[in-house]
Amino acid sequence: MSQATSATGGASYAAAGVDIEAGDRAVELMKEWVKKTQRPEVLGGLGGFAGLFDASALKRYERPLLASATDGVGTKVDVARRLGVYDTIGHDLVAMVMDDIVVCGAEPLFMTDYICVGKVHPERVAGIVKGIAEGCVLAGCALVGGETAEHPGLLGPDDFDVAGAGTGVVEADRLLGADRIRTGDVVVAMASSGLHSNGYSLVRHVLFDRAGMELEQQVDELGRTLGEELLEPTRIYSLDCLALTRTTDVHAFSHITGGGLAANLARVVPDHLHAVVDRSTWAPGAIFDLVGKAGRVERLELEKTLNMGVGMMAVVPGESVDAALTTLADRGVDAWVAGEITERGDHATGAALTGDYAS
Repeated sequence: MSQATSATGGASYAAAGVDIEAGDRAVELMKEWVKKTQRPEVLGGLGGFAGLFDASALKRYERPLLASATDGVGTKVDVARRLGVYDTIGHDLVAMVMDDIVVCGAEPLFMTDYICVGKVHPERVAGIVKGIAEGCVLAGCALVGGETAEHPGLLGPDDFDVAGAGTGVVEADRLLGADRIRTGDVVVAMASSGLHSNGYSLVRHVLFDRAGMELEQQVDELGRTLGEELLEPTRIYSLDCLALTRTTDVHAFSHITGGGLAANLARVVPDHLHAVVDRSTWAPGAIFDLVGKAGRVERLELEKTLNMGVGMMAVVPGESVDAALTTLADRGVDAWVAGEITERGDHATGAALTGDYAS
C-alpha cells in the first residue's frame, strides 16, 4: 500500500502525511499563550479566519502612519531542532520583526506568525507559539493570529521554520530617521544578548563543520554549553526604545541585524553625514571571539555578519546623552556612548568602525 493510500485503498489527507487532528490539538494547546498577549484593541479569539484589531484606537493620532515588517530567524531553527528546545525561538522571531518596526519610532500593535513543519507535534508547535507569545508581551504587542502548515515530503518529520509579520503605528511628526540626524549627534549603543538571530550559517559552519564542536559541549569561556549560548534569545528592545522617545530626544534608531553594525547604522545616516563608531568603547562577548578564532574569520568578515555585541543603536543630540543612558540603565539595558555623527568626507561611506575592541 502506498504512503498516500488509506486502509481501504483510497487516498486520504492523513495517509499523505497531514494530520488534521494533531493540528487541532496544537491550536488548543497554544490558546492560553496567545491569550496572554491580548491588547484592548483585539477583537475575537484564536480560531477565526482573520485577526481583528479595533482601528478606532488610532483616532487619538493626528496623522497615524502604519509601520510593517516581516522576518524569520534563519538557520537558528536548526540549533533549536537539534537540541529539542522550542520555547525560545519565538523570542527571536518577535525581536526580528518588532525591533525593525520600532526603529522609526512606531509602537508595536500586533503580529501574526507562520510555522511550517514536516509533521505536527502538538506540544512542539505549542512550545514555539509560547515563545512567540512571551516575546509579544515583551514587545508590547498582541499576537492576533497565525498559521501552522504541515508539509510532509518537503520537510522531514522534525524539521520546521518560523516567520512572522507585524504592524505598528507612529505619529507622522514623530517619525524617526535620517532627516532628523545632525552633525554632532551622539551614537548610543545597546548591548546584545549574544548572537541574536543572524549569521548562524557562518556560526554553524565554523563551530560544527570546521571546529567539530558539539552542542552539549561545555565551553569554559562561555560559562555554559555551546547549545545554551547559541539558543540565547534575541533581546527585544521595542519598549526600551519607546521609553527613550518619551524621556529624551531621539533622532534615529538602528537595529543591528544581518549585514553588521556599520551597514545597518549607515541605513539611517543621511548622505551628507557620517557615523564614526569607536570599537574601544566595548568588548564583544566571548562567543564572537570563539567564532573568529575557530574559523580563522577575519575581523571585517565577522563585522559584516555578526552584531559584535551591539543589538540596537540610538542617535541622540549631545545634550540628551545623559538622559538616554539613565533611561536605559533604569530599564536594565547595558548602554554606552559608542560614536558620533560628523560631516562626510570624500572617502566616507555612511558609517565606519575605528580603533580596536576593548579587552
